[in-house]
Amino acid sequence: MSDRESTPLLSSAKGGGRLDPTNLHNIDVYDVGQGRPTRRRNGPQQYEHFGSHTPAPPTPPRSMPSQEAGDDSSKKSRRTIFQKLSTSASMIKEIIIPVSNSNNSNNGTSNYSKNNSISPMNMDSRYSQRKGFGENEYYEDSYNDLPWKCSFGTSENDGIWMNTSDISGIIMSSMVWIMIMYSGFTVTLLSQNNALNGMVAIIYCTLCALALASHAKTTFSDPGAVPQSAVPTEDVGSNNTEFPMCSVCGTYKPNHCHHCRICNRCICGMDHHCPWMNNCIGSGNFKHFILFLAYVWLASAYALSLFAVNYFLCNSEECAFPDVLVQLVRIMTVLCIGAITFTSSMIMNVLWGIMTGLGTIDRMKKEEANTMNECDEEPIPWTNIFGIQGFYTWILPIDPIFLNYDSVMGYSTVQRLLREKQLNESVKMTREESSIRRTQL
Repeated sequence: MSDRESTPLLSSAKGGGRLDPTNLHNIDVYDVGQGRPTRRRNGPQQYEHFGSHTPAPPTPPRSMPSQEAGDDSSKKSRRTIFQKLSTSASMIKEIIIPVSNSNNSNNGTSNYSKNNSISPMNMDSRYSQRKGFGENEYYEDSYNDLPWKCSFGTSENDGIWMNTSDISGIIMSSMVWIMIMYSGFTVTLLSQNNALNGMVAIIYCTLCALALASHAKTTFSDPGAVPQSAVPTEDVGSNNTEFPMCSVCGTYKPNHCHHCRICNRCICGMDHHCPWMNNCIGSGNFKHFILFLAYVWLASAYALSLFAVNYFLCNSEECAFPDVLVQLVRIMTVLCIGAITFTSSMIMNVLWGIMTGLGTIDRMKKEEANTMNECDEEPIPWTNIFGIQGFYTWILPIDPIFLNYDSVMGYSTVQRLLREKQLNESVKMTREESSIRRTQL
């Protein structure tokens, strides 16, 4: 089944000039930070030339092929695009300079860290492992490339991610907050009237607060939108010369990426667009969506258990609910039954997608084309969802730190690759200087 969202680059000139690494060799250290936002949410800045907050000058627009040209000009344009993509692939293959592992010393002046005690599960959030470094050497590219504009939207220039075009999604996401706050208010009233223990109400309100925080993070987090400056990752770019492009927004389209017509962006690892979240569910907010489902399920099951115990085991007026609050409890019971039914089905769908490596959209396409038996995707690692920080961060709605951000998202940027190249050169130079000093001693 053909994907109508994707257009092979050689059969359509739309967006073909996006991957042209124009004047790559003329970019100096002050131009490395140029480019569109990649929305990489990492920890605090660690390296001086990586942490520059100075806004880079805008990248000059590249000319696009004319859609009114004739057949000859169209063929010529496609050949030009093919050459540009080939050049981009070769540049991506050569842009990373491997660092020799023969010199293992470090005098503390380079912008990387070597720590044999660091493991992927207890690793400090400042580090990330990248190709070109040793097995236990990590670094973090904390360059601030997010937009400074204080505006709501889903474009690259908007500083706060929020889908403002879907009115029904805004209404449905607001209803989620109203229902959760209503349930917390009801349990609080029961506790104040001595119908429930105070600690019971505290536990329930804590679950509600975590659910609302997870919902907010899912709604206002970039789900993994592909920027205009995206290029294939090193592994993909070095092994291919043809790359899929989105026929709608004209950007590079990684594997398992789909164009959302509501958000009007291509989303990496897109599972589906959820109106209850008013956002797409992708690689960037998958963790927060799972936490929201888990906390809503726990809160609903906890409330139903409390009401069942009170209904079947209460034999005195001391534990009976007041007549006024009985009506609130009945409404809350209906909401909890609906919530636990819905979240149970969604949790099963999410777990199935993690085990099979297929999101909802990919699975529906394969089922429609009757190619599910040909599925060879690997299960999604849990660290690609919850990050490589400690396990205590898995239950908190905070942004994860991925071991390899480019691998999780499926794309990279020339600017980030150039920053990594500079770091590799700095590490190599530091090791050579250290080796020379040891030889002189």
